[in-house]
Amino acid sequence: MIGRLAELEPSDVVLEVGPGLGVLTRYLADRVAFIHAAEVDRRLWAHLDGIANTEVHWGDALRLDIAALEPPPRKLVANLPYNIATPVVAESLTVDQLDHWCVMVQREVADRFFAQPSTKAYGSVSVLVQLATERTGLHAVSREVFRPRPNVDSALVAFRRIAPGAPPRVKKIVEAGFGHRRKTLANSLALSGLASRDRAVEALAAIGRLPNVRAEELEPLEFIALTEAL
Repeated sequence: MIGRLAELEPSDVVLEVGPGLGVLTRYLADRVAFIHAAEVDRRLWAHLDGIANTEVHWGDALRLDIAALEPPPRKLVANLPYNIATPVVAESLTVDQLDHWCVMVQREVADRFFAQPSTKAYGSVSVLVQLATERTGLHAVSREVFRPRPNVDSALVAFRRIAPGAPPRVKKIVEAGFGHRRKTLANSLALSGLASRDRAVEALAAIGRLPNVRAEELEPLEFIALTEAL
């Protein structure tokens, strides 16, 4: 299923985060040109050493300079460590050379990536993912297939790039807007120090929104318009 959703090609260079025992790594090694595997646990060296077409980058994946990797990876294909899945995806969106993702995450995270405005799951990562990508596949994965059995359901979610990742200023506005979910967007921006409340209200009016609107009510593209109006 991962191979199908990732649309693997023999020429692909893949980034895998959290290879663990190397099960997926070996599968990929037989099907792609090269793999960059980012792993923090050096105790797994014996499992990952010697896998063909693979370079293991030991350390925190969130500190890995993906844009500097050679050869440059085009796809992120991974059973992501669930504790860093959201930040890994959010940060990877800014790496323009990446144009395809196929990741295993908690089911609620997979739902969050493409949640609609005004829903409980909709948040900053929903906006950032949807500004840059479109979903190409979703496959639910039962907790029964894991050993040991986790207490959560999982899902494979695949998406491809349709636009550059959100610029730093837009990303700051998005993250600040969702930083205080019970407050209005204008108040959240003021609390973050990115704009005064009056300026935020003026910018919201410029994009046709009322002063009491909350971040979760805005469509992803409205955050770009809001940033330009501020």
